[in-house]
Amino acid sequence: MTALPTGLTSGTWTIDPSHTEASFTVRHAGISKVRGTVAVTSGTLTVGDDLESSSVTVTLDPSTVSTGDANRDGHLKSNDFFDVETFGEWTFTSTAVRASGDGHVVVGDLTIHGVTREVELAAQFNGTAVDPFGNTRAGFEAELTISRKDFGLTWNAALEAGGVLVADKVRIDLDVSAIQA
Repeated sequence: MTALPTGLTSGTWTIDPSHTEASFTVRHAGISKVRGTVAVTSGTLTVGDDLESSSVTVTLDPSTVSTGDANRDGHLKSNDFFDVETFGEWTFTSTAVRASGDGHVVVGDLTIHGVTREVELAAQFNGTAVDPFGNTRAGFEAELTISRKDFGLTWNAALEAGGVLVADKVRIDLDVSAIQA
């Protein structure tokens, strides 16, 4: 049993969507990167008496994808990519939490585009604070890299000089604020 990080107490913590962000980065045309966000709409951290008995569930809304370009966002929401009319929700449900070096690893099932794959997030606990409204908040960061093809996201276009328009690997970064119940 691994002790909880200093400052984190057992109980239920509700993810605050207005202070939580899920962002992604993918290489475009082999020469630059496109960055965007997807809204985290809800989530719960259940912190046990030790790290291993803790868990997290999160729901994201792919119809909120934002890259700063309305045409690209529309394409990402279409059947070519996320097909938000059919697959209007993404979820993550942890299956294990463990210490790793200076941080933690959260293992779980990520569902995007109707496909579920096991993933591992490298996570960091950033501490707790009491906000001006008396809420105790905990902050976390996590990152992972996925293959979009693993989730059935295979649309692409060949480039004249070789290669493809959209890389397969997508980096996902999470910045999470949760309020103790």
